[in-house]
Amino acid sequence: MATPSREKMSPLSAILFGSRWLQLPLYLGLIVAQIVYVIQFMKELIHLIERLPHLQEADIMLMVLGLIDVVMISNLLIMVIIGGYETFVSRLNLNGHPDEPDWLSHVNANLLKVKLAMSIIGISSIHLLKTFINVENLDDKTLIWQTVIHMAFIASAVSIAWIDRIMAHPDNQKH
Repeated sequence: MATPSREKMSPLSAILFGSRWLQLPLYLGLIVAQIVYVIQFMKELIHLIERLPHLQEADIMLMVLGLIDVVMISNLLIMVIIGGYETFVSRLNLNGHPDEPDWLSHVNANLLKVKLAMSIIGISSIHLLKTFINVENLDDKTLIWQTVIHMAFIASAVSIAWIDRIMAHPDNQKH
């Protein structure tokens, strides 16, 4: 038996609403990218362990930051895969599952944008830290541009969060 809302849906509405499923291959592709990052992490970890006796502290720190970078990008992928699917394609129906992420219960496009922006800042911070550790091997122009780009990410994230706050609470605005 069809639900009442489906009976009232025009063919054009059904096509438009159904087109959200075209995003499914994109999310499946991101899962494949996640697998690639797991493989990359394992390769870098093995490389670190193999070279450990011959590494200086700064080299170890750079390699560990590389591992953290892979993990943070992987976390970003999970947020996009789960949050994007839940927001734009279909509900995952995880209610009551012990491993359901806390943020998933109130995810929306704006929250997802803020979380993604914060993740990008985290990833950029790791890259900037790696740059500062390796500062003697880089020119001033590279240092300046990486810092400027990082600051642009921060400004963008603050702007997105501020706009989200204004949109979520329009009554809090002063007139």
